[in-house]
Amino acid sequence: MDNILLSIVIPCRNEEKFIGKCLDSIIANEFPKESMEVLVVDGMSDDNTRAVIEKYSDNFFFIKLLGNPKKVTPAALNLGIKSAQGKYIMILSGHSKIDQYFIKANMDAFQKYSADCIGGILVTLPAEETLVPQAIAIALSHPFGVGNSYFRIGSNKAKYVDTVPFGCYRKEVFNKVGFFDEDLIRNQDDEFNLRLLKNGGKVLIVPDIISYYYARGSLSKLWKMYFQYGLFKPLVSKKVGKIMTWRQIIPALFVSSLVASLTLSLLMSQFIGLFALIMMSYLSANMFFSLSLSVKKGFKYFLVLPIVFPILHVSYGWGYLKGVKDYFVFKKNNKNNEGIPLTR
Repeated sequence: MDNILLSIVIPCRNEEKFIGKCLDSIIANEFPKESMEVLVVDGMSDDNTRAVIEKYSDNFFFIKLLGNPKKVTPAALNLGIKSAQGKYIMILSGHSKIDQYFIKANMDAFQKYSADCIGGILVTLPAEETLVPQAIAIALSHPFGVGNSYFRIGSNKAKYVDTVPFGCYRKEVFNKVGFFDEDLIRNQDDEFNLRLLKNGGKVLIVPDIISYYYARGSLSKLWKMYFQYGLFKPLVSKKVGKIMTWRQIIPALFVSSLVASLTLSLLMSQFIGLFALIMMSYLSANMFFSLSLSVKKGFKYFLVLPIVFPILHVSYGWGYLKGVKDYFVFKKNNKNNEGIPLTR
């Protein structure tokens, strides 16, 4: 196995619609297959995912299926990393696919730059070519929806950052700083990369490295996912000893200001004006960005975008506030992993 240069670890669960697209994009990459292995770590899927993976593993010698009885993402990542034979370890998602030159661009970047983790730009795609999934993908690609992360809004040059999507790591990194924290069902990559930085490592974003992520296809799934993202952010902050970026607390401040001003207005009528001001300011911003995006993308999206943006912000903010209550007020340790299975 000394010839294995790269191990690609893919956690997944119930991804029968997308895992084939992910594996096809890896197969299409211009990288010698005898120098790589693909470890698909399945969280005991109860759909057709395992059958799809088994078909690929039967036809392609470098694709292997591993089982993840814990079902959650960080456990899958750790299982894959501990089984990996490569000198470099790349993390992907069963809900993603990669550019034709993605692997080569990562390997070239390691030769050119001094970095322990390298990643690139993430392009969000709709889960289906219908109105709601398309609107969700548009919202997830705009700063009003998800903030100003370089990997989402783009970068015109390589630069060192706090975190990247689908990072590629030097294998020795895991010997130095440990593995992914299995308490963190979401945001485990953010926490790991911050731990890497605290230990003197470097995380680099390279604009030539391009991957694609299929957004959630319904408003209910979007709410659930972003609630979970918000829920685990305070636990990440608690573990690393700081708030990672200030933009992550803006949705929580928005939700808490609405709840506080509305509650106070029931006791003192002068707070009704404050509640109305906050609400009208947000609705105005929401309508402005929804309309401007609809002018560019198509007016049909104006039927959905004004709903998608509040779902993003309120679900994340509400989840964040619950996380503060759970992990800071009641000192919850999350050892039961919230009962949340792996769904990226």
